Amino acid sequence: MSQVRRAINFVQEFSIPLILGVIAGLIHANVAPESYQHMIHLDWTSIFGSSEAHAGGGGAHGVPYWKTVHFLINDIFMALFFGIAAKEITESVLPGGALNPPSKAVNPLLGTIGGIVGPAGFYLICVFILVTSPEQIGVASGVFGSTAPEHIIAGQHWSDATQLAANGWGIPTATDIALAWLFARLIFGNKGSAVGFLLLLAVADDAIGLVIIAVFYPSQTPEPVYMLLAVAGMAVAFGMRKFGVKNWHPYILIAGPLSWCGFYMSHLHPALALVPIVPFLPGPKVDTGLYEPAEDEEEEHHAHDALHSFEHDLKLFVDVGLFFFAWANAGVQLGGINIVTWIVLGSLIFGKTIGITFFSWLGTVLGFPLPDGMKIKHLVVASIIAGLGLTVALFVSGEAFKGPAGVEIMGAAKMGSLMTVIAGFLALGLGKIWGVKQDDGEGAPGDQDVSEAAH
Repeated sequence: MSQVRRAINFVQEFSIPLILGVIAGLIHANVAPESYQHMIHLDWTSIFGSSEAHAGGGGAHGVPYWKTVHFLINDIFMALFFGIAAKEITESVLPGGALNPPSKAVNPLLGTIGGIVGPAGFYLICVFILVTSPEQIGVASGVFGSTAPEHIIAGQHWSDATQLAANGWGIPTATDIALAWLFARLIFGNKGSAVGFLLLLAVADDAIGLVIIAVFYPSQTPEPVYMLLAVAGMAVAFGMRKFGVKNWHPYILIAGPLSWCGFYMSHLHPALALVPIVPFLPGPKVDTGLYEPAEDEEEEHHAHDALHSFEHDLKLFVDVGLFFFAWANAGVQLGGINIVTWIVLGSLIFGKTIGITFFSWLGTVLGFPLPDGMKIKHLVVASIIAGLGLTVALFVSGEAFKGPAGVEIMGAAKMGSLMTVIAGFLALGLGKIWGVKQDDGEGAPGDQDVSEAAH
């Protein structure tokens, strides 16, 4: 393997672009906030000689959102990111995959439910107990009006500040796939069953996170009729599959835009657009496992199925592009940290850990065991790693808090998501202490299996 290829592998394996993007966004937003806002809301059509500002055209900076750099990154580029995530799910249901037979998927999916219910519940409980005034969340009391009404929920009176903060319940439900995979491989090893378990959970978490955005945080009133375009895209992809099209390009470049337009015009997040298209890509007869690297370059060269080629051809582009995603979404002011920051952080670390561990353990009680080699300590460490929240968590932060009252709290929520990198190092420390390395595909001997403990 050449030196250049080794360097590229290192950059990809350790999510260097994503991490550098977070750092760049934080520095840019705090050193030159006006420049930062100008750049992410820059009119990208100006490179074609059309740079007119459209005041009132739907953009906060005089430019319609669809013409901004932020739109290109979050709504178009991220469709490729989640398309690759969909590839992982698709590959996992093939013969020999982690979700085949379906009974193998029950426990990870139960863990996913716990990874949604746990942090969302933790977040709401903390908000309703701790948030009592606008000042706590960095919002001037006058924003709500001098006679801001109280709301009655479950027989209790809650202020507008509490209601605003509660709207961010969806933020801690997601797991960052790239960082979770990075820490999982560092902690469990390349071949550990816990790596596949965690990656499946992370992918499902992020998919549900995008659904949460679409259903609970629509930019406008949803218009489901336009989803017929997405259905048309699926039909085109199905036809290509039937006619034996083996190259991924027609699927993504023809069926993909149809689906994207359907999501966009329906006011659902278009980053989801490739999720219903990717499953139609012809795949291998035998699954090689989630994110399992090829043993050598020759094996990699001979993996010609469209599903694998789609990821192989775009993975480097997407990994590098995550720098710009992180830069455009992680630019929050450090002075904006408030109680919401700590609630988001606590929800992702403690809520995720408790929710996933409990629901997966419950699955073993019901007769749905964890993957071979996973034991109690592996489950707990994997649950902590799942508390890493960046990609979809940043998405939801931007969608949950809008308007004059939402600007400050949005920054605080994003900061809480960024600080969850703590979860990775916490898991790394516990993994070293508990000895959870699984390079041989098995857990360490002498540990009590979760299924045994459940009974």
